[in-house]
Amino acid sequence: MSPNTVAAYVSDAENFVTFCGGDASGADSTVVGDYLASRAESVSKRSQARILSSLRSFFDWMILEGTRRDNPCDALETPKLGKYLPEVLSVEEVLAIMESVDTSDWKGVRDRAILEMLYGCGLRVSELCNLRISQVYEKESFVRVIGKGDKERLVPVAGPALECFAAYMEVRPCPAGPEYDDTVFLNRFGKPLSRVSVFNMIKEQALLAGVRKKISPHTFRHSFATHLIENGADLRVVQEMLGHESILTTEIYTHINTATWQAAVLEHHPRR
Repeated sequence: MSPNTVAAYVSDAENFVTFCGGDASGADSTVVGDYLASRAESVSKRSQARILSSLRSFFDWMILEGTRRDNPCDALETPKLGKYLPEVLSVEEVLAIMESVDTSDWKGVRDRAILEMLYGCGLRVSELCNLRISQVYEKESFVRVIGKGDKERLVPVAGPALECFAAYMEVRPCPAGPEYDDTVFLNRFGKPLSRVSVFNMIKEQALLAGVRKKISPHTFRHSFATHLIENGADLRVVQEMLGHESILTTEIYTHINTATWQAAVLEHHPRR
């Protein structure tokens, strides 16, 4: 699993142990149910399902350790998630957000490059923050991405993204130490940019651009995939570019495309 997934599972287990007063060895299905109910209002069903999965793994570990004999999570049903259609930006909205960036200083040049790379390559925010200079092949127009599970993939990168990348490299701040020499995106202290910083920047630029959708760095990845499929890209190609293990994950973008034209048909249908 990715470091972020591991961190989430550990956090879920720690929070549950705290809920149990520091000792979860005697917790039964009622206690687990009460804990999930206490989190129901503050987290989504998807997060509830992840918490239950975390606790199920945690109790399996306790069984292996001989701390208990049963798994109380076996008596609980996973929340029904239904189909999840992510928020997608139109091409016009993507351009509006990019053009809202003030590139009169190095920070703006960096932020424009970040947006271009997120949308131009369909990167996850963690992949962007961990991107190395040595992974960007400007002459060949490719980026070598290290994704989930340390899996490597090559993603073509278009002219606008490469131009913004090159412009940023000319004003990139000095790294705070030799360990950051190969890191692409740095903050003003010369250290790697955090995921939270990227998230906050994107929210700020969306507001400046007048885009009122609830978006995140991942929205650019969703938009990248959706626009490719809308323009006729092969689903297998999109799967490779996104680094999806299964094509079933990639197929969600065909559903988004369907939802788009369905709304247009219903809006203009004579019997609406």
